Amino acid sequence: MAFAHQTDAPQPTKEDQQWILPKLPETAGNPLSDASVSLGKTLFFDPRLSRNGNMSCASCHNPSLGWSDGLKTARGDHGKLLPRATPTITNVAYNKILMWDGRHPSLESQALGPMESKDEMNTDFDSVLGFLRSNSGYLDMFKKAYPDEDINKFTMAKAIANFQRTVVVNDTPFDRWLAGDKGALSRSQWRGFQLFKGKAMCVTCHSAPNFTDSGFHNIGVSQFGGSADDVGRYLIRKVKVNKGAFKTPPLRDIANTAPYFRDGSSGTLIEVVDHYARGGDDKTNLSPNMFPIELNELEKQDLVEFLYGLSAAPRSFDVPRLP
Repeated sequence: MAFAHQTDAPQPTKEDQQWILPKLPETAGNPLSDASVSLGKTLFFDPRLSRNGNMSCASCHNPSLGWSDGLKTARGDHGKLLPRATPTITNVAYNKILMWDGRHPSLESQALGPMESKDEMNTDFDSVLGFLRSNSGYLDMFKKAYPDEDINKFTMAKAIANFQRTVVVNDTPFDRWLAGDKGALSRSQWRGFQLFKGKAMCVTCHSAPNFTDSGFHNIGVSQFGGSADDVGRYLIRKVKVNKGAFKTPPLRDIANTAPYFRDGSSGTLIEVVDHYARGGDDKTNLSPNMFPIELNELEKQDLVEFLYGLSAAPRSFDVPRLP
């Protein structure tokens, strides 16, 4: 169902061109290079960066699971159940602020977050840096990537951030349609896009070009279990409107990143559409953008089909050999 469609969508309008992803943004102080990306990729998949040697960045951001983990909420050090779902790193280079509560202003900052957290990788930096400085393979990789810098947690973070910047999805059926392939979207998916921009009002928060406004909204996800006291963005900025508000996730490749919402409470895309159609569940401090929208079953299915059209077919990925 996801990728089978008729080839009869109308051509995109001039206004639709705003959804074309631009080139990767420049990063001051950490330019992309083959060497830094290769180093970052290797570090990303190395469980030896964690205190117990059993977790890597890829443990939660698995390329075969849409660069997420397929779980309702993440698992941390010693399998500890964490209160929030693992966000995908797909197209994270375009994000202006990171994490569900926006506590990291850059990918470099975010890369250190799980390592510094006692609940996640719980990294012993003295031990890890000693290992990296004594490993001939890593010594060579760091020298090539950052020849004028020491091996420290900041150069580690820069390399990991640069690898994450290369995890880009820009070849979905929707992207091919924008590029002029009229047959890339089905009529159902095209109708879903019109609903997305219009009646369903999804574009209010999931704006062009990366389907996010980089804002924080309380969308009425029911509280449950360990997340009952999770106030989201309010932890970072104590303004009433931020209570229960979480960052708007981008949507490219969404069909490959189930389950959905910051607590993993919706397992399918139709459940997501139903949630928005009924205006959310928990009305406490609900965003003013959340209210019931009357959608018939065909309209809901068209929206789901459009979301499939934002997703790329699964692809192979070469895991690096660790030095």
